[in-house]
Amino acid sequence: MDIQGLLPLDGACRCGQVGIRIEAAPIITAACHCTGCQRMSSSAFSLSAVIPAEGFAVTRGEPVIGGLHGKEARHYFCPHCMTWMFTRVGGDFPFVNVRPTMLDHCHWFTPFIETYTSEKLPWASTPAVHSFEKFPPFELYERLGREYAQHVARSGKVSEP
Repeated sequence: MDIQGLLPLDGACRCGQVGIRIEAAPIITAACHCTGCQRMSSSAFSLSAVIPAEGFAVTRGEPVIGGLHGKEARHYFCPHCMTWMFTRVGGDFPFVNVRPTMLDHCHWFTPFIETYTSEKLPWASTPAVHSFEKFPPFELYERLGREYAQHVARSGKVSEP
């Protein structure tokens, strides 16, 4: 079953007060090793599924901004359990970076790229196809998105729900 066969996918924070839904396949998937993500996730890296904004919705509750509060990025959390659920990037970025582990079914997820490897913990590793010391240059994202789509089409499978 491909990712399209799983959509829509619902999810929630740890306590269940904030619900989300994705109705579009990711443009790309990623693991970020920056120290900011390490601190916010209490882990070696954070995971993101980059979803077109029109394919993402908060279905229950009112998330609050935590982490970064600026114009470049805003991190959204459940106000009760403080789970980091998604990030909206500022400007004209028409995508939402969803933490895939918030989804009820996330076994399809594998990071295609990893970012900020310059800050990664020495023992941390992912199966990402591409690694970047910082973020990839903006002009590279279109090509990476095409490569990701081809990668998904070749593998053609995700875990069964």
